[in-house]
Amino acid sequence: MYCVPRTLTMKEPDPKISYQESMNTHSKPEEDMSQQIVKKINKLEVIKQESVSDPKPTPILFIHGAWHGAWCWENFLPYFAERGYNSYAVSLRGHAGSEGHNKLRWSSVNDYVQDVASVVDSIGVPPILVGHSMGGAVVQKYLEKTDCKGAVLLASVPPFGLINFILKLIRKHPLLYLKSVITTNLYHVVSSEKLVKEFCFSEDIAPEKLSRYFKEIGGESFRVLIDLLFLNLPNPRKVNTPILVLGAEQDKIFTMSEVEKTAAAYNTTAEFFPIAHDMMLEQGWQGVADRMIDWLQNQ
Repeated sequence: MYCVPRTLTMKEPDPKISYQESMNTHSKPEEDMSQQIVKKINKLEVIKQESVSDPKPTPILFIHGAWHGAWCWENFLPYFAERGYNSYAVSLRGHAGSEGHNKLRWSSVNDYVQDVASVVDSIGVPPILVGHSMGGAVVQKYLEKTDCKGAVLLASVPPFGLINFILKLIRKHPLLYLKSVITTNLYHVVSSEKLVKEFCFSEDIAPEKLSRYFKEIGGESFRVLIDLLFLNLPNPRKVNTPILVLGAEQDKIFTMSEVEKTAAAYNTTAEFFPIAHDMMLEQGWQGVADRMIDWLQNQ
């Protein structure tokens, strides 16, 4: 395990600097800054942002979606820490700074669930789980066997899986889909800024931001695609944890109807924001975070 202390402010990061480059830029500590630490837990990259005040009893663990890593919580980690939550973000195996890139293609959903379990164990206090997109499916699978105080699903894979998204992908990008299947390489789906913008962001995203995020995008497991098509789908009947389900009105991956069905499966009602799929990076992410905090205070 290694630890690298960092300091972050709530300022918008320089769009011309990649996340890893910005993490290596040290600035003079100020009173309103909280310390961020990047460490390895069981070969997994974990970023921790400590509370700037007396921490609330329950920490938060953020789990990213496909092609992303812990870097995508760059807005949420300091925001939640400033509001009293010790916050953690994990890069699942084969993603970002975690080990296992050479084995990523055949990593399974159960492998990702094991990653979450190992980080939860290291935290020592059962955290609130927040999962985005594929990370939402991982959270759902984790909760089948382990209860926690609460969980939040952001633009999550629904319990019935990825079939609707794959059908949309085949209709709109048939050659791209075919190439991905023949090579068992899902990076093709996000292999250009244009594709990342189409699937993840609003039309008005700043080009500099899009370029910075594209540099961080990585590969994804082909086995997980199979798992979330039919092999290992979430089973809401096994979940007892209260869940907040949030969706994006401009999401090109999961429709509002799919998000509503996800919420219904967990006996709750979906709430939506006028943004696109990457709800934690989109302009307007703060409204999403505020709704989560309001909900967490009542758990």
